[in-house]
Amino acid sequence: MTEARTDEEPADLTASERRMWDAYRTGSVCDLSTRAADRDDPHSEHVWGPERSVRARVVARLLLHGPPPVPGRVASLKLRGVRISGRLELSGGTVAPYVELQSCRFDSEVQLSEARFGTLRMVNCAIPRLEAARLHTEGDLHLPRCRVARGIRLTDAQIGTDLLVSQAVVQRDNKGRAIAADGLSVAQDLQGELLEAYGEVSMRGAKVGVSMNLRGARLRNPSGRFALNAPQLTVERTLYLTSIALDYAAYGGTSTPPYGLGPTPVRGRRARYFECLGGLRLDDGRFGDTIDFYGARFTLTDEQEISLRRIQTPEFRFVGERPEQGRVVVSGAKVVKLVDTSTSWPGPGGLSIEGFVYENLAPRGHFPLSRRLEWVAAATPEFSPEPYERLAAVLRASGEDQEAREVLLAKQRRRRATLPAAPKAWGYLQDWTVVYGYRPGRAALWMLVLWAAGAFTFSQLDPPAIKADEHPQWSAALYALDLLLPVIDLGQQGQWKLEGGWQWGAAGLVVMGWILATTVAAGASRLLRRG
Repeated sequence: MTEARTDEEPADLTASERRMWDAYRTGSVCDLSTRAADRDDPHSEHVWGPERSVRARVVARLLLHGPPPVPGRVASLKLRGVRISGRLELSGGTVAPYVELQSCRFDSEVQLSEARFGTLRMVNCAIPRLEAARLHTEGDLHLPRCRVARGIRLTDAQIGTDLLVSQAVVQRDNKGRAIAADGLSVAQDLQGELLEAYGEVSMRGAKVGVSMNLRGARLRNPSGRFALNAPQLTVERTLYLTSIALDYAAYGGTSTPPYGLGPTPVRGRRARYFECLGGLRLDDGRFGDTIDFYGARFTLTDEQEISLRRIQTPEFRFVGERPEQGRVVVSGAKVVKLVDTSTSWPGPGGLSIEGFVYENLAPRGHFPLSRRLEWVAAATPEFSPEPYERLAAVLRASGEDQEAREVLLAKQRRRRATLPAAPKAWGYLQDWTVVYGYRPGRAALWMLVLWAAGAFTFSQLDPPAIKADEHPQWSAALYALDLLLPVIDLGQQGQWKLEGGWQWGAAGLVVMGWILATTVAAGASRLLRRG
């Protein structure tokens, strides 16, 4: 239970603690900095003496049951350039005052587990470790430019508005995690521009109410499986894993950092890339607007993946740099609009798109159909018809019927390579004659050539009739056509007596007619099923 506030000032306060106590009651800043940049940097090796130190237990007393404010003022804890000695223990407590710590140095870890805050801002602070599982804030949690030596824990934390970790540098804990935030809930934005994490960032089942921004971040976990491990992540709007323009205005002297360091860069502007040294996992994630990989760089081992299994998003921008190793897996993903480049996807053996559903293609730059077919082939080391059929359906829906037919033809040729000898030979015959029915004009051309050849050949012949008193007038052209067209009877075949090589020639035309008719029928059947 939180104790009642009291006006009584502890008798053992040091001079710096007394300054902090008085500043708290008026809501003013307790500034113990020296105005010397090298001495005020909390991340430097310069020693801060007792004149700049306050005890963590005095800070905790102020926050949990401090004195009332001076009449007409609002009590708040605002520290600048202060060293906090000892372990700050606020676990389970309720902190009502506004808290803002700038360029402060903590000697030991900060314990905020199951604590409740209004707004907590720690800017450019040196923190050995931040333990904040199940932390609850009504407002913001800001940690910009902080350096945390042994990780941040935000498991099941609930942030009432925004979480800001931009430009923070976070080292790993003893379990290899830089940020452990499974089950984290952020009501508005999560801003992590230029974040540097040297261990796994774990956000399994996390929820972000607006956008999650990791522009220009560097996530490094080469010895683990994932640098960003966030299956079942929900972002109501956009997830930015992009580069960032660096020609932005630096932080000013205001106490509250700006939310946006800079936009995604355009060509010609200085930029810092989003870098992921280690695997990335967003399986089963839900994203309301977009997943943006513009300018992203991935460095993977052969065992690591960019795993996007079963994600759902209206737009997926896979326009980063091609990973040289590892795999990209989008199996089972559902995307309305796929924005990509021909150079962003890995080659054979590095891509899996089985069950990947997309409705529109919006490639950036030159992405010809031949490269798109290479993309499908690279993703299917063992033949699978579904990726070809999906690509054909998308092209047809966008009015590219000819390209859709080329994709389905590529599917048939790829399938042919998996067949036994006899079906493979039949496939070659269909390809050679009517191109599997996708170019029916070729069958008509073959019929015309064979008819002309047959008509010319039989024009040299004047055969006797089988029945002398019952026969039509001899016509070499009609006779050749009657042989070529199965089922249809033009009244010539079976009326004339052929001998020797002429019989073999007639039989050859009959066989060719049946072959052409069968291949045309097979192609027509595929066209009908496709329709």
